[in-house]
Amino acid sequence: MLTGVYLATKKDKTVYYRSNITHKGRHISLGSFPSEVQAHQAYTAACELLSGTETIDEAFYRTNQLAFEKIVSLINFRDNHMYIPTPIYLRKNYFSYYLSIHRELKFDIDDLFYYSSHRILTRQGHLYVNHYGMQLTLLGRYGIKTHAVNGRDFCFVNGDENDFRYSNLKIINPYFGVERIDKNGTEHYKVRIHIHGNITVGNYTNAIDAAIAYNKAVDLAHQAGISKNFPENYIEELSASSYADIYQQISLSPKYLSYLKGLPRK
Repeated sequence: MLTGVYLATKKDKTVYYRSNITHKGRHISLGSFPSEVQAHQAYTAACELLSGTETIDEAFYRTNQLAFEKIVSLINFRDNHMYIPTPIYLRKNYFSYYLSIHRELKFDIDDLFYYSSHRILTRQGHLYVNHYGMQLTLLGRYGIKTHAVNGRDFCFVNGDENDFRYSNLKIINPYFGVERIDKNGTEHYKVRIHIHGNITVGNYTNAIDAAIAYNKAVDLAHQAGISKNFPENYIEELSASSYADIYQQISLSPKYLSYLKGLPRK
């Protein structure tokens, strides 16, 4: 066998080749390959990366020999003396997670342990991780609702949508169904509920009243026979009695109430 290559066999007796390297006492698997030559090329590339000075950007041409995630891990190990299995590169006061060759995400060091053991995946443009059998969106980890809209419900302060550092994520509207609207130097909160399209519930002067109005609109929709599973708002800072007082006093749009009355009864 060529250096760094080990013969392996699948359950169906198919032969394949594994490549491994040991560096600074760390045994690192480089992957599985269909031929002995390819496995050896991966080993050679890893040796050159660990002993050389190539940066991550300079080394990505090696993706015909090694998976780009492995390239990132090896260069980080070389430069920062820490082997991390996910494609993370440690920087001063933050770290980069290379989602792909052309996409670098930024995170605070506080999140290093989490992303060292959770691989970031993409689906329909959304970023998520598998967490205890569930798919958790990245934005959800920062308190941003699943259906939140960038620029309306939250924003990236510096405009970089790949920068997930806490100081760069600002929540504008923390509640379901609520949109903050700034007009002529004043702000109000517009509440809408989606039944057969968006329906305006009302306009309110503060976010808590708006969030409770949305909850009340959901309750009335259910009472009117709408079986949709609406998300509801939890207002942590209110006691149960304070919440109940606002709930009783809050008024909803007559147009919305009329809409509910016009729905066919089951």
